[in-house]
Amino acid sequence: MLTDAGFLALSYAVAVIATIAGFGSSTLLIPAALMFMDAKTAVVLIACFHLFNNIFKVKFFWSRINFRIVILFGVPSIIFAFAGAMLISIAPAAALKKAIAVFLIIFALYSFLNPEFRFRQNRVTAIAGGSLSGLLAGLIGLGGAIRSAFLIAFNLPKEAYVATGAMIAFVIDLIRIPTYLFTKVVHDPSYYILLPFLLFSAYLGVKTGRILLEKINREPFKKIVLIALLLVGINLLT
Repeated sequence: MLTDAGFLALSYAVAVIATIAGFGSSTLLIPAALMFMDAKTAVVLIACFHLFNNIFKVKFFWSRINFRIVILFGVPSIIFAFAGAMLISIAPAAALKKAIAVFLIIFALYSFLNPEFRFRQNRVTAIAGGSLSGLLAGLIGLGGAIRSAFLIAFNLPKEAYVATGAMIAFVIDLIRIPTYLFTKVVHDPSYYILLPFLLFSAYLGVKTGRILLEKINREPFKKIVLIALLLVGINLLT
């Protein structure tokens, strides 16, 4: 069983990885959270960590944000994130856990086997990516990986890719978190005591990741992350 201290240490490592890979703060941490809390609570708590993570990314990489792409992705993201966040309140927790596991397995396998795949660079790609990532973020807390798959089509420099993705995610978080709170998805508010510590670990993780971003080749690093996601997804299904 993962302890609170172990979970917080893992959240720091996840923040570092997500800053370098361009996604992963929710994708990696939600499976860990499921080891000691229900699926709905995990989605909400990690949504808050995701928000903290993206606040610091936006702060550190502000000058590299491509606001045209943020608008194209962001508007449909807002609409569908709200819809997904409303649906989570009526979805069975066990079904959510299985959905998370299936998503991780499919995404990891497809991304690993098709590393050269790219969507076309156009408005349709941006709108579709924003809609799908917003819906998945609101419903199961895992929209970042899908958003990255669409965002990479725009061939942004790595710092701009990280910054623009963080800004889009920040907008989604601002919609889904209040919706979770309004619909009272979390039944045990004692878990909220972890939030100040998650804020601190997100700050340290993004700061460390920013330093490492210029020194690490992202492609082999992302392959390691994908293998880890595949194993986590299989474990959640068993």
